[in-house]
Amino acid sequence: MTSTSPAPASIRSYTVKPSLSRRFCVAPMMDWTTSHYRYLARLLSRHTLLYTEMVTTGALIHGDTDRFLRHDPAEYPLALQLGGSDAGELAHCAKLAEQFGFDEVNLNVGCPSDRVQNNMIGACLMAHPDRVAEGVRAMADATSLPVTVKHRIGIDGRDSWDQLCEFVEKVAGAGCRTFIVHARIAILEGLSPKENREIPPLKYDWVYQLKQRYPHLEIIINGGIKTFAEVHQHLAHTDGVMLGREAYHNPWLLAGVDPEFFGAPAPFHTPHEALRAMLPFIRSELERGVYLGHISRHLLGLFHGMPGGRQFRRYISENAHKAGAGLEVIEEALARVREPEASPIVTA
Repeated sequence: MTSTSPAPASIRSYTVKPSLSRRFCVAPMMDWTTSHYRYLARLLSRHTLLYTEMVTTGALIHGDTDRFLRHDPAEYPLALQLGGSDAGELAHCAKLAEQFGFDEVNLNVGCPSDRVQNNMIGACLMAHPDRVAEGVRAMADATSLPVTVKHRIGIDGRDSWDQLCEFVEKVAGAGCRTFIVHARIAILEGLSPKENREIPPLKYDWVYQLKQRYPHLEIIINGGIKTFAEVHQHLAHTDGVMLGREAYHNPWLLAGVDPEFFGAPAPFHTPHEALRAMLPFIRSELERGVYLGHISRHLLGLFHGMPGGRQFRRYISENAHKAGAGLEVIEEALARVREPEASPIVTA
């Protein structure tokens, strides 16, 4: 069951789920991959696999479950990312993921923040492969959904190749067949989450070697990837690629995914067309009581690098937060960007 009303007519015809493919994914990102961003992303690509923000098991069990799991059927295929380490709680939340219509449940073993470490969530679990395996086994027993793990290649003090292989082997032995690997270690002492995305060096070759060593496993690579040329390079060595910040800051990039990687036509020729198709959804959210600014912040990068893009961003930033701001703010911002016959999708 999905805790949402039917999709607006502009996208309702796309709610038949494409087969789940991890060939191209958008990473789970706190405060960013909300339902509002995911709706935009799905307009731009029918085949990209989308992930929720990380939701902790405690929040789902003891908080407003409907609010945390709310999504629109138009977002499918869609994976729920969980943060937690208690096997019983993870199993309970995996059942919820299936009940709410998600296509996959993913365990976060990569977040380096102090706050989640204190609750035995995220990258610190790299030091506890048996505990991760116990949680994966419990989730796999509780649901028919695929159970996947997103992790780093190591953490400070546990960053050897052999330790990475030990982690993968133990978790695979518990029933996980898909590993989404951020090709950096996480430094848990002394670096912020932002620094952990930039300072530890990328070791793509380690992820390639994982695929070579464990060809029966599905290995998805993540970390610092920005262009389609890079995606193609990684696909020569892995089963799929996950983009994070680039897909958020420059969402029009996603409009090229279906023709580039799935042999399917691009859903729209210009970002103007895509945004106009999103207007009924925005209207329905406003009618539900959502503030415009909570939606519009995810639209700011849609005209990234295009003439008028800065004026678009400025108008929304200056007006979306005002009391009573509605759909007219988006329409007026859109009018500030000249619409070409087609906007070429930059892939390199």
